[in-house]
Amino acid sequence: MSARTVAKLAWSVPLFLLALTVHQAFTAVQLKETMDQGVLTWAEVTRYERSDRKDVTEVELDLIVHMPDGSQFVREKLALPYSIGHRVEVDTLQVRVLSGAAQEVVIQDIGLTQVHIAWSNFAMSLIAFVMSFIGVFSWNKMLRNRKD
Repeated sequence: MSARTVAKLAWSVPLFLLALTVHQAFTAVQLKETMDQGVLTWAEVTRYERSDRKDVTEVELDLIVHMPDGSQFVREKLALPYSIGHRVEVDTLQVRVLSGAAQEVVIQDIGLTQVHIAWSNFAMSLIAFVMSFIGVFSWNKMLRNRKD
């Protein structure tokens, strides 16, 4: 494979990072929307799983959310950042629920922290996007201007 072909294929890196940047911005906005507009209620934690392996560090919850009107629904496999997972190791939690939202259930105690984490991820992926875009652009420009 020639250097020019690889340089053209390298555009997939900034494209992927741009998609990640957009996703993180969307996630932060959706989390904040649920925190601001969601109904405050409570949920039972039916499963709390924390993985402390070196290669996989995560916290995952299953919840039964009790709505103010007496109805309830199950939210399974709610993934949380490992760094704040210890803050939800309890039997019941206050949650914000916004039906139909992309982030339908947000835990009240850690919601703003999750918003800040998502914005931090956005900033890091934006910086990575800009750096990779400049690198790939420069490499492609150098190859175009190189005389064989």
